[in-house]
Amino acid sequence: MGSLVLTLGLAVLAWVVVVGDLVRRHRPVWHWYLVGYPATALRVVFTWRKVAQLNDLAVSKRPSRGLLGDLVVKGDPLRPVAPRISFPRATRMGLTVLVRLYPGQTPATFLKAADAFVHAWKVHAVRVTSPQRGLVLLTATATDPLQRPDLASAPTELLSALIGVLESGGAWVMNLRLVPHWLIAGATRSGKSTLLARLITQLAPQPVALVGIDCKGGMELGLFADRLSALATCRREAVSLLSALVVDMRDRMNTCRSAGVRSIWELPHKTRPVPVVVIVDEIAELYLSDGTRESKAEAEQCSTLLLRIAQLGAALGLHLVVAGQRVGSDLGPGVTALRAQLGGRICHRVNDPGTAEMTLGDLNKDAVAVAQAITAEERGVAVCTGPDGGWSRARSHLTTPEEAVSMARKYAAGATELPGLDRALEVLEGDDK
Repeated sequence: MGSLVLTLGLAVLAWVVVVGDLVRRHRPVWHWYLVGYPATALRVVFTWRKVAQLNDLAVSKRPSRGLLGDLVVKGDPLRPVAPRISFPRATRMGLTVLVRLYPGQTPATFLKAADAFVHAWKVHAVRVTSPQRGLVLLTATATDPLQRPDLASAPTELLSALIGVLESGGAWVMNLRLVPHWLIAGATRSGKSTLLARLITQLAPQPVALVGIDCKGGMELGLFADRLSALATCRREAVSLLSALVVDMRDRMNTCRSAGVRSIWELPHKTRPVPVVVIVDEIAELYLSDGTRESKAEAEQCSTLLLRIAQLGAALGLHLVVAGQRVGSDLGPGVTALRAQLGGRICHRVNDPGTAEMTLGDLNKDAVAVAQAITAEERGVAVCTGPDGGWSRARSHLTTPEEAVSMARKYAAGATELPGLDRALEVLEGDDK
């Protein structure tokens, strides 16, 4: 009897250990609300004063200077007062704390103390924002939601692609109607090609013309040739293709002018030209030159044509998605001008700080530091900008080459033939001969 009880006890203990390990690893929502949130909220409340003092967030109600006889004495306050905070409010991914600033304080000092909050509260990350003047919102994320992301849901819209999941748990959507042009930067094996594959599989079922420029001989975008309306595999072909797109863009201008509208979206559905999404893989190959006159001329042509499409294409249904490992001013002055027209930014892990700065620096300095912290193990993780001008960490949904090729073949009939593009290509081919 005693051995039976001992065996049952060991079995129960083993079961508890296994279940506890599964709970710790998978972190279900109920575990966070019942166990994680109460413990973290208590840590926030009991450590707030000390963390605020150690990170110069506490202030004195009396001035730091005083008179001692005929001398002005300056020193540190003996009893600094920490800013008032709200009680931590639970969210699905963590908790939020609202801080009321004292006169003279700015959110910048709280931003510098973000790492101190992470270690004191034992959370994955703390995001510092200012929803209104005089207030700072601290958003703590309990665990990294991008380790095992579940694909969120989003409504299907024309020129909208569900890419993956945001760090907040929401859907990561690239909407080309809201943000017409995008720049994607990322080192080798950082997840850039997976993101492009996901984008193509999302756009493939839509009535959209996809045009590819892949100067690596078509190794990447060639997999989706069945769904592409055109594909350039070298810079010489890219010049012809971009020139044809500019000619087609002029035809669209004439159509809009004749109809008295300012964009193709104001035209009747039956007469509206098909939207075109131009996907450029490895932008550096279009700008690099070997020093010869012909090579320099081709690079200048590519730079000028891409810039014209970026400047004028949004209202005419021409959209650019430009990707590259290295994006910097050393590629040429045209890169900086093109970057200014690419409002959407996505930065995966990069090999140099300059690329992260070039991709995100003109939008948000904080996003640059976060992008540089992405490790080699976090494939698919990126820092992306939103239509509201903010930024977020996100992870693209894993799309294998087999899945992407299957989708391209399934919707091969959607490879729209553009009359203006075909006509322009014929003219250009005749000029080459």
